Amino acid sequence: MSNHEIKDRFRGYLPVVIDVETAGFNQKTDALLEVAASILRMDENGELYIHETLAFLIKPFEGANLEKSALEFTGINPFAPGRQDIAESEALAQMFSKVRKELKSVGCKRAILVGHNAAFDHGFLNAAIERAGIKRNPFHPFSSFDTASLAGLVYGQTVLAKACEAASIPFSNSEAHSAKYDTEKTAELFCDMVNRWRRLGGWPLAANKEEDSMASVFDAM
Repeated sequence: MSNHEIKDRFRGYLPVVIDVETAGFNQKTDALLEVAASILRMDENGELYIHETLAFLIKPFEGANLEKSALEFTGINPFAPGRQDIAESEALAQMFSKVRKELKSVGCKRAILVGHNAAFDHGFLNAAIERAGIKRNPFHPFSSFDTASLAGLVYGQTVLAKACEAASIPFSNSEAHSAKYDTEKTAELFCDMVNRWRRLGGWPLAANKEEDSMASVFDAM
């Protein structure tokens, strides 16, 4: 097994970092307003990095609830003049097309969502998929990597801004709560943690476990 191919790192899954901005907390009733995805790649040394980020402004679906407090928190005005938004079905179609091409390119079998408090993003993504009637979802339907939990382990911080600070990743609170910005910062944080673990010997040791076990057998003979 190569230690420098992303298809080998996560058991055939391609990590894609997702962030959503919404008009509330209820995935079934509240509008999805923004979605962004950072596609990750691996360099020849086994280090993860951001290859490409896709970002979409979303038109609230028909009958969607818009919580005033949520809009005030994010600063998003879904009815702003000149807002270049598209239907969530079109945004998902474009995003999934890119993800499928990347899966084929790197030999992965499926994408796995990476998110900060990933259950929230996953829930809204799955609700939008259901509304759009999408049958070919490239993402695993329920498994994910949660950077809030990982950052709690690695840095002792669970808030995205605080975790980035601990990882020496620049973070602007004035730019936060944009799906594109938060996605890229989450992606930087995830890459930093995975790469840090590799430098400590974690992944190569795991990848070479079978070889090490066989070597110990022959040494004992």
